[in-house]
Amino acid sequence: MSELILSAGLKPLSFASTREVLDADILDRPGCLILDVRMPGASGLHLQRHLAENGNAKPIIFLTGHGDIPMTVQAMKAGAVDFLTKPVRDQTLLDAVLTGIALDAARRANALIVSRNLERLETLTHREREILREVAQGRLNKQIAFDLGISEVTVKLHRANVMRKMGAGSIGELIRAWETLPMVMREASGARFSRD
Repeated sequence: MSELILSAGLKPLSFASTREVLDADILDRPGCLILDVRMPGASGLHLQRHLAENGNAKPIIFLTGHGDIPMTVQAMKAGAVDFLTKPVRDQTLLDAVLTGIALDAARRANALIVSRNLERLETLTHREREILREVAQGRLNKQIAFDLGISEVTVKLHRANVMRKMGAGSIGELIRAWETLPMVMREASGARFSRD
């Protein structure tokens, strides 16, 4: 299998057990894992569960000669990219690996965007966070001004500061940046004050 993956221009690393995988410090590196259900030490399914419980979303492909339907369902529900049974066509395996690598790259890119937006959010004042939240909810400057008890001009100034600090060139970009933030951060970003 390593030769097949090498032939595709990729750099495979091989491990004999789940313990070796965990000890190798590879889980933060780009790529995906190809696991067998039956591995020395803990099973591939146990490793998948362990990684998920510890917040590691590394894409996993199962390749086994011992799979059955319930096992396949369990692995896929837990987020496996694919569950392949031996013997497997070379192209099928390569396609699964390339899918796993693409998913990992997308996850990493998204994590960088979220991290950048969280850092930018931290630069906002409390009032700017309130304005950001209101703008992201589609409220007009006039409505925001009324609800917060400030002038519309002040809202516009705060909104301009928010856009600059968040690196947004348009309201659409600002809303997209807002939507990348975890829900708990969005909820904590300025309570809404209503005069109702």
